[in-house]
Amino acid sequence: MSNLETFDAVVIGGGPAGATAATDLAKVGRSVCLIDRAGRIKPCGGAIPPQAMRDFDLPESILANKVYGARMIAPSDRVVEMPIERGYVGMVDREHFDEWLRQRAAEMGAVRRTGTFERIERADDGTAIVVYRVGSGADKHEERVRARAIIGADGANSFVGKRYIPGYETVRYVSAYHEVLQTPEGFDSSRCDVYYQGDISPDFYGWVFPHGATISVGVGTAVPGFSLRTACTELRRRADLAEAKTLRREGAPIPLEPLKRWDNGRDIVLAGDAAGVVAPASGEGIYYAMTGGRLAAQAVDEFCRTGNPKALQQARKRFMKEHSKVFWVLGIMQHFWYSSDKRRERFVSLCADPDIQYLTWEAYMNKRLVKARPGAHIRIFFKDMAHLLGLMSPR
Repeated sequence: MSNLETFDAVVIGGGPAGATAATDLAKVGRSVCLIDRAGRIKPCGGAIPPQAMRDFDLPESILANKVYGARMIAPSDRVVEMPIERGYVGMVDREHFDEWLRQRAAEMGAVRRTGTFERIERADDGTAIVVYRVGSGADKHEERVRARAIIGADGANSFVGKRYIPGYETVRYVSAYHEVLQTPEGFDSSRCDVYYQGDISPDFYGWVFPHGATISVGVGTAVPGFSLRTACTELRRRADLAEAKTLRREGAPIPLEPLKRWDNGRDIVLAGDAAGVVAPASGEGIYYAMTGGRLAAQAVDEFCRTGNPKALQQARKRFMKEHSKVFWVLGIMQHFWYSSDKRRERFVSLCADPDIQYLTWEAYMNKRLVKARPGAHIRIFFKDMAHLLGLMSPR
């Protein structure tokens, strides 16, 4: 055991959260080992807001596509266009985006290992020993590294969270499924389409997100027994993509809310989907995962510097201070507006309002409260109340 390679931090999971954490720790001089499974691709719409590009130094070259608006489709098939006044939303293919992030972490000094996390053992002095499996068949074996701290960024249903973080068993999930298609000739890749229709998803939405050469068509729900594949097939038909070539199919759980606790009080902290940082209503995860990874890295750096396990609590505290209000509002919005086709119809009607469009895009793209048009908030309040009370009919 004493001959094992030792790192300040071992990051388990190489998605946006884990790769960002590894990059940031390596940048400040910490020794980092990044362990990720081979061939893992998460089902994801792949939207990247401009604020993520700025915060995490993402070059435009990593984008598979840029979109300049969205179409919201109501249960009645009414279509509402939501153009972006200024700027664009970037789209990425997670297969290539995640690998680019991992390569950047390695360029910064992180040591990459390909393997599957197995368990955490303890040395005689209490130091964590991360055990991971490599190879397959007759070549399959276990390897070990020592870690002063561990970041569990191994996604929803995190093995690290389940085994080592108190309360993790209470996490609730949405099931997500998408099919990646080859973009057919003549397809309009300048916008995203979002389907708010109960037979496509009874409590979430369906999406058609163009990634340049490919398209992500997907659905999500927390309703047990709902057939995501059947819904996705129908969504493809409605989007005129039934005959498009299918390149791959992927499914995964998505957490519904941030965990109440992200650390074990000793030397482990969670980040990304493992910590539950996916925005309700929108399902946005990449920006929040990278933010969570950065905060986990800061907490681990402080822990390594001070030796105080309470430093690990700062990852969640800082995240919730910055984003809890947004998550709370989005959670209420999803619970109310997505609960029936009648309400979904009214929700799409609201999306036609110029004030709502402006505030929605500004908040999404820049991750900040919009103060430029204070009167718009007042107008939206009264419009929302009119819709809630049924005083305003869908137009």
